[in-house]
Amino acid sequence: MPKQSLVIGVGQFGGALARGLAEQGSEVLAVDSDESAIRRVLPHVADAIVMDAADEEALRSLCPQDREVCICALGENDREGSIMVTAMLRQMDAPQIVARATDDLHARVLRMVGAHEVVQPERDYGERLAKRLVWNGVFRVLPLGGELILTELDVPEAFWGQTLAELRLPERFNAVVAAHRRDGEDETQLALCDPHRPLQRGDSLVLVSSETNVRKLSELC
Repeated sequence: MPKQSLVIGVGQFGGALARGLAEQGSEVLAVDSDESAIRRVLPHVADAIVMDAADEEALRSLCPQDREVCICALGENDREGSIMVTAMLRQMDAPQIVARATDDLHARVLRMVGAHEVVQPERDYGERLAKRLVWNGVFRVLPLGGELILTELDVPEAFWGQTLAELRLPERFNAVVAAHRRDGEDETQLALCDPHRPLQRGDSLVLVSSETNVRKLSELC
């Protein structure tokens, strides 16, 4: 049975999220007070409703307590509405509430009123993009929590012709190689690493490590 998701606010972020959830097999109900936003998302989701989610009775009629996840993705122009909706979802016993915040203060308030998880997509993407632009050879960055990040890094020239067994990256850089992409292969294709196969120009490595150690590796690129 597909997971049922409620997405409140289907602007640029919420709309993309609703479509992504639907593509992953979730049964998505999209809600927004903007009829044009609902028209854009309707072809991609199970159902879409023009509604003011800050109306308590209207929100209750959607039975948020019966949906595995409820996302409040209202935008920067409706911070008060996002706080109200998040609080009401918690009062209605929604089992998992994810709320979008526009800044750190907004995030703290959303947690206080009941959000189980708070996301700040603009800030998070900006931070990842900054690292990708500044660090040499790094073209994907994903925080894993704490000090750990997942990165995809071009194999530095100093490593060409050497194997992972010879390079001893866990010992030298405290970096674990999670996957390997060979030069010329489809960029969506990753493979487990052969520790005895020499690396070559154009290859990339997917690493789990700290920011400090990734920066050290990027300086070799």
